[in-house]
Amino acid sequence: MQRAAADPEIEAKRRDPIPEDVDPAIEALVEEIIGKVADKWTMLIIEALHEHGTLRYTQLRKIVGGISQKMLTQTVRRLEEDGLVLRTVHPVIPPHVDYTLTPLGDSLSKAFCGVWIWAEKHYDEVQAARSAFAARER
Repeated sequence: MQRAAADPEIEAKRRDPIPEDVDPAIEALVEEIIGKVADKWTMLIIEALHEHGTLRYTQLRKIVGGISQKMLTQTVRRLEEDGLVLRTVHPVIPPHVDYTLTPLGDSLSKAFCGVWIWAEKHYDEVQAARSAFAARER
């Protein structure tokens, strides 16, 4: 994944104290979004669109690799429903469909970048913990 520039507004909010009252609607949205984007296909599709820009359906399927046609269709539809992906159908014969991240989807991609940076920083620690766990389990 390419490193995206951090969103300054999000970074500033991270330094704020945790609010006492959490808006239930925001909490529900966070849970819904995490549920939708936490699967590997969603993450890989967003990453592919972030790195490559607009892609045709077949290109997206090739770049993501290993995803079935049904799963790709279902996943991009969910992303489109949430306003993260724009689907453009070109009225040509044969028809073709392009997908691109919306500004909202791009901002979510930048949030994923934080996980990538965390993984780079803590890779050795995670591997050591996994090795220690495996040794204890033997």
